[in-house]
Amino acid sequence: MNRNINQCLCCSSRRHFLRSFLPAAVAFTVLQSATPAKATVNQSQALVLSCIDFRFLTAEQSFLKNKNLTDKYDLTALAGASLALTGFPHKSDAEAFWDQLDISYKLHHINTVIIIDHQDCGAYAMMIDPNLSKDPQRELQIHTDYLSRAYSSIRDRYPDLKVELYFATLNQGEFSQILPKL
Repeated sequence: MNRNINQCLCCSSRRHFLRSFLPAAVAFTVLQSATPAKATVNQSQALVLSCIDFRFLTAEQSFLKNKNLTDKYDLTALAGASLALTGFPHKSDAEAFWDQLDISYKLHHINTVIIIDHQDCGAYAMMIDPNLSKDPQRELQIHTDYLSRAYSSIRDRYPDLKVELYFATLNQGEFSQILPKL
């Protein structure tokens, strides 16, 4: 004979309720006494914008290590680095940079943006002149112009951030600081 037939609905429902309610009540009590988790505030010193060119990765890491930035920077890599802020090759590249800068600024409390352009950049060759790297003085001048534009754009939006500009050479892996033209 089925046991449920001999039990009244009132008792059966009450038992079911208590079996369901008890674990929830215990969990609620435990959760109330627990300290809420807090997001860790992380601080990075800089956001680095560099080109996607693989030929400079090792030199870049060494350069940033020499600046005592190992594990202390956020990295964004876009073709052409400073050129990407103009929307090359797509408007979304500039938007991506601004989004990353905003996130780095808000989450990691950066105080510096470092932009690294480099010699013999394919993005600059596509946008400006395929023979640009054959004239080192002109190449440096054009990079300086775009780095200066990037500097001004960043300082307009984030006046409290320090902005450092660099130009890396291909063969020696030297990083020269570029002073912005204001």
